[in-house]
Amino acid sequence: MFRFEDPIYLWLLVLIPILALIRFISYRNQKKRLRKFGEPDLLKALMPDVSRFRPSVKFWILEGALALLVLMLARPQMGTKISQEKRVGIETIICMDISNSMRAEDIVPSRLDRSKMMIENLVDHFTNDKIGLIVFAGDAFVQLPITSDYVSAKMFLSSIDPSMMATQGTDIGRAIDMAMHSFTPEEGIGRAIIVITDGENHEGGAVEAAEAAKDAGMRVYVLGVGSSKGAPIPIPGTGDYMKDNTGNTVMSALNEQMCKELAQAGGGAYIHVENNSAAQEQLDNELDKLSKKETTTTLYSEFDEQFQAFGLLAILLLIVEICILDRRNPLLKNISLFKRRAKVSSNVMMKVLLILFTFHLSPLTSYAQMTDRQYIRQGNKQFRSGDYANAEVSYRKAIEKNAKNPQAAFNLGNALMAQKKDSAAVEQFEGAARLETNPLRKAQAYHNMGVICQTHKMYGEAIEAYKNALRLNPKDDETRYNLVLCKHQKQKQDQQQQNQQGGGDDDKKQDDKQKDQQQPDQQKDKQDDKQQKEQPKPQMSKDNAEQLLNAAIQNEKQTQEKLKQQQQQPQRRNIQKNW
Repeated sequence: MFRFEDPIYLWLLVLIPILALIRFISYRNQKKRLRKFGEPDLLKALMPDVSRFRPSVKFWILEGALALLVLMLARPQMGTKISQEKRVGIETIICMDISNSMRAEDIVPSRLDRSKMMIENLVDHFTNDKIGLIVFAGDAFVQLPITSDYVSAKMFLSSIDPSMMATQGTDIGRAIDMAMHSFTPEEGIGRAIIVITDGENHEGGAVEAAEAAKDAGMRVYVLGVGSSKGAPIPIPGTGDYMKDNTGNTVMSALNEQMCKELAQAGGGAYIHVENNSAAQEQLDNELDKLSKKETTTTLYSEFDEQFQAFGLLAILLLIVEICILDRRNPLLKNISLFKRRAKVSSNVMMKVLLILFTFHLSPLTSYAQMTDRQYIRQGNKQFRSGDYANAEVSYRKAIEKNAKNPQAAFNLGNALMAQKKDSAAVEQFEGAARLETNPLRKAQAYHNMGVICQTHKMYGEAIEAYKNALRLNPKDDETRYNLVLCKHQKQKQDQQQQNQQGGGDDDKKQDDKQKDQQQPDQQKDKQDDKQQKEQPKPQMSKDNAEQLLNAAIQNEKQTQEKLKQQQQQPQRRNIQKNW
């Protein structure tokens, strides 16, 4: 495969026809001026050593050298570096549930986002293992074939969303069956199927599929995401929650019993994902029990630079152009390669090309061994153009060159943040803050960590990050504003949690406080009683009741319209539950 790394320089090829047009116009003007001196036949006799072809050949040689130099600047690359590496590890297929129930927010930020964070951490812990990714809901398909390219695994992970599944529901059995047929044919290697789900299996056959996987020498591990209490399923962009066929709000809960039966049938283990680090450690311990085998992995690295060949050709053309003299050599008088000589000199053009070649050859030769700073500059260029995935790769290469470069870690965090790989971005910002000595840049790393935590409604962590940023840079008004906003949002979140617990608990807390704070003064007691009576009770006002009633009526109308649209649209099969 052939490509140009910097194709923008190919626009310089426009100079070639422009220079040819200029030469053609100047040649015509020269002929007109010569005709004023006399007849063409007479001028030929007066200038026997002048050749009409010699200057043309010299000009087109320079044009060719210019074209080759432009191609050099565009960095031509041919093929790929294919290397065979031997690794000792296992093969793992991750089956990720992306049904609508994974949108539930009973764990922060949501079941789906927590699953993505879990997979990112899992990929970061892999070194010599192979990994594949299958997404499923009512159907299942392979999102990433089994590979050792962990960067590609993270890139595919960022684009996963329940909207990509045409058929909703949950069919764990189909996902396990597909994973069984997605491993390599190599024998004697440990194979693991990791199912990340909330356990709501609507189609059946999951336990049988897990038993079949166990009989085939595979182990099925189940990561349960969610809470057993359940939570409503939000509908994106509407502020409403999903309802069933009877119009009631769907409460999706983690089915731990189903997950445990599935893991037991598959010979693996069930892990409840409450804390990512604890679940990750437990899963790593389980995977270490699998047998590892030495496998051969084909790795595709960067393209080979081919500018050297174009540079040699350009040098040869320049040497040939210099050797072609303007006048015929008396020693070679009998050899008539060129009949005439024009008065147009190309020495100026040759010097310009040599200067361009001298200035640009040295940076091109250095691309074969790029430093961490060069990778950072390359990543910055890709980041500014919106190519965040390739920018991530460049920053990771910079970290491989110099693991103590805080700028590479900070820029990698920005690239991950732009791709919504928030958990990995936080890790990079933490590393950048540890390595950074400049207080302003260190404060920016803490600020970005706060922004990520604030986005996921983790207001406590966001407040701490913003405080660290303000300690380093007290003049940052944006951080100060975000800190105040987070404090306000955290108070509102705490109030909502208290309201969900019920008014009875609030009354008990108030009674306990009153008993602890009793004073002998009866007047103060009476004033306290009056204030307590005057305090608003957690009851709904008339205006709020009317607003909720109107909202319920509108939601009911929207639900009826959606049901009519779904009845009109054909489906591949009847789905009783679309979550």
